[in-house]
Formats: sequence, structure tokens, C-alpha cells
Amino acid sequence: MLSRRSVLATALTVAAAPRVKGWAASRKLSPQDLALIDLLTWGATPSALDEFLTLGREQWLHWQLTPPPQQRLPFDVQQQIDALPVSRSTVLELGRDFEAQGHAANKIADQDARIDAKKNYQKAMAEMARQSTSASILRALYSPDQLRERMTWFWFNHFNVYQAKGTVRVLVGDYENNAIRKNAMGHFRDILMATLRHPAMLRFLDNADNKAGHINENYAREIMELHTMGVGSGYTQQDVEQLARILTGAGIDFRLTEPKLKPELQSLLVRDGAFLFNPARHDFSDKVFLGHTIKGSGYPEIEQAVDMLCAHPATARHIAHRLAQYFVADEPPEALVARMTKRFTETDGHIPSVLDALIRSPEFTTSLGTRFKDPVRYVYSAVRTAFEGRVIVNTAPIQGWLNRLSEGVYNRLTPDGYPLDSTAWSSSGQMMARFDIAHQIGAGAPKLFSRPDEVTVGEITVPQLQHGPYFDAWHTTLSRQTRAALEKATSPQEWNTLFLSSPEFMS
Repeated sequence: MLSRRSVLATALTVAAAPRVKGWAASRKLSPQDLALIDLLTWGATPSALDEFLTLGREQWLHWQLTPPPQQRLPFDVQQQIDALPVSRSTVLELGRDFEAQGHAANKIADQDARIDAKKNYQKAMAEMARQSTSASILRALYSPDQLRERMTWFWFNHFNVYQAKGTVRVLVGDYENNAIRKNAMGHFRDILMATLRHPAMLRFLDNADNKAGHINENYAREIMELHTMGVGSGYTQQDVEQLARILTGAGIDFRLTEPKLKPELQSLLVRDGAFLFNPARHDFSDKVFLGHTIKGSGYPEIEQAVDMLCAHPATARHIAHRLAQYFVADEPPEALVARMTKRFTETDGHIPSVLDALIRSPEFTTSLGTRFKDPVRYVYSAVRTAFEGRVIVNTAPIQGWLNRLSEGVYNRLTPDGYPLDSTAWSSSGQMMARFDIAHQIGAGAPKLFSRPDEVTVGEITVPQLQHGPYFDAWHTTLSRQTRAALEKATSPQEWNTLFLSSPEFMS
């Protein structure tokens, strides 16, 4: 992996004195610092630790909390992503092309030919999802803006869509990159609106079918129950019904031409890429939502409802609790959630400010090194730790491991997302699977470095974790039992397996 210092060199000339080679390596990294880095990234690596020591804790946190708008990746990683066909088309182009392919397949008169065409259509959509999954994994592993990557996963999970529903497979990569990642470190309202206007969400939760006279409540219910206020926060079934009516007409249109509308409705049409608010499908009656009357006006009703939801105290608390659960504990301390809720309200839902309140809290500091890793965090951290300096060219084994651990990328069927509590991921079956995955990674996982179309794998390079930079920091965190087990290892592969499956590495 390329060090982020090369990217930040110009900015650091003012912020810090010149460093001599090896300056960071001569510093000591405390176990608490190691746990902090490991928690706020997808896994501590030598280059991440070196960057932390070079910048210092405060400057490192500043860079993580305020990443640049444009994601920066190592050149060879960006090349891999850019080479994927799914990366070279807009969501509007992808949706239009696949919609046309699906319609063409359905119109074939010959039954056998129609079946074959539909199979090819499904395979083509599955390939788009595979490419999007690969890009997601590469960004998570190699982006220098690691906290933004952690938050991208958090928000995707919060605003979950399931890739296997219809054409969501074609749309999900753009959804993650442009609706989620682009807004992951902004204001909550922005990410809520970005997901609301994205065709992946509108398709997954059926709002594309929601129109006056044929109300579909699915999306309205999940916005309130999962995305904003939360269960038991005081909204009623009537509020769900009213929000569903407000959302009528918010849908998808991949066509290049505008729909035909009556003259009085033409100025009310709103289009943004594949998002289309069609006033001809909207219920223009007045609504009473959360005790407030919203006059029938078209798209402005949606913005008004979103503003009300984002400003509601229940939303601030719900988001604060979810973030504290993600980073601190299954049952986060009430005092911490209260402070984060207050910061959310004071800053109009500014996500980095809420995270800053979290990170600087005594509860967060006390919890460092205790948060059991869910499967994604476990696999990503093991891969980053083991293969520093090497760029993966085949992400399929990683997705296979995540699927085996029941937390595959884009594979959560229900809109609630994967569980954030550690008890969901600590069964004996999970531990056995993790041990096997640790064995594969510890032995070099050669398939990661061989392209999927290659018949044979390349030379196997076994990670030398025991002799890696900064292992002294890891070593101080290990229990007597873990150290005793490692001392009995008879090969680097066995040592790696024991270390990557140790209780300390999994926290």
C-alpha cells in the first residue's frame, strides 16, 4: 500500500517540521494508539501507524475527519477500478441499457430463445454487481481516507439496499459511491436526500411504484423506522401513510425524453439523472405529517418532510445511538449518546462533528480494544495487516469469505442492514470459519494475487507478521495465553494463523 504521506507532503511542510527517514519508526506507539487506529480504519497497517506517528494524534484525526471531496487511491488501485465497465458508465446509462435489454428479452417470440436471452440478461446484471463489489472492496482496503471508508460501510448498512432485487445489481455500485461515499462525512440531511433520490433505493423499497391512487408505503415506513426517527419514537401509522402520499411521484426514469405533461404541471417536474419527480403521479392534496400541515405543492413537500425528520429530536438520538453502537459497545453508555445527540442537534447533523464528540469522549477511550470485530472488519483488517505493500488483483476470495461469514457486500436481504451488535457474530460456527480464513490469509492467500481468468496461481508469499514493523505494539496487547500459543508455532504460516485468529486481533 502506498503511504498517505506522499499525498500530504505539500500540506505538511507548514504543519510539521521536516522529518528524517526513520523518524516515525524511532517513536513508540502505545497500545491505546494502536487500538484507536485499528478501530477508526479497516485495520492498522505499518504505513497507517507510520502516518499516525508522523502527523501526531490530533493532525491524524483532523485528516480522517475532514477528508478531501475527491477520493484518492494508489495509482494501480485506481487503474483497476477504472478498467471495470461498471465504472465507465453513469447510472442513467446503465439503467437505460439494462432496461432495454430486459424489455428486448421479454419480447422474443421463440420460447427457448427468450429463456436464453433472459439468462444472459441475469448474468450480465450479476457481472455488474460483481464489478461493483470488487470496486467497493478495493476502495475499503486501499483508500488513505479510512474513516470515510468505515463510515461508507456504516451508512450503506443504515440505508441498506439488497443487490439481488431486480435491477438493483446494476445500480448498487453508483449508489454506494455517489449517494453514500460522497456524503458519508457531510450532513445527515444530504445523505438522506441522496439516498431518497437514487434509483437503487427507489427500486429496492418500491417507491418507484408509489403514485396517487396506488399508494405504496414501504419506503415511507422504512424512512421513519430505520433511517430517521427509529422504532418507538412517537410517529404513528397515520404519519407513515401521510409520508407515503408526500412521496408519490418520486421515481425512476431512464429515458432521455421527458414525460408528456399537462401545461400546468410541466414546471413542477424535477429530474436529476435517473431520478424523476413526475407531478402527474403525485397526490397534491394537503397532508398532516408529524402534527404539521404540509400544503400540496409537489416536490417541495418532500423537502419539507425531510427537513422535519432531520430536525426531529428522535432522529438525532437514533443516529447518535447507532454510531455509538458501531464504534463503542452493543449497549453504549447513555451519557455518551446524550452528548452525541446534543452535538448532532447543534450542528444540524454534521457527521464529522458528531464523530468528534464520540472520539473525544472518555467512554470511547475506555472502550478502545474491546469492540469485537464483525466479519467485514475482521476480514478487511486481516487482509490489510497481512498484505501491506501488495495490491490485490482478485477480490473474489474476499467476497467469498464475507459471504461465508454471512456479511457479504450488498448481500443483506432486508432493509434493516446487518446487525451492529457483536453477539450476532460470535457463534462457534463463526469462530471456526474465521480460523479457516485466518489460515488461508496466513498462508499467503495466493488467489488474491492471481487474476480470476488465470488457470494457475503465482508464487506464494507468506506474510511475515511476527517480524513486521510495529509488531512490538501488537505484542504488548497479547495475553499470556496467546503469547504461549504463538511460541509453539512451528512455521510462519501457523504463527500467522494463530495471531489472526487470536481474541486480541478480533477486538
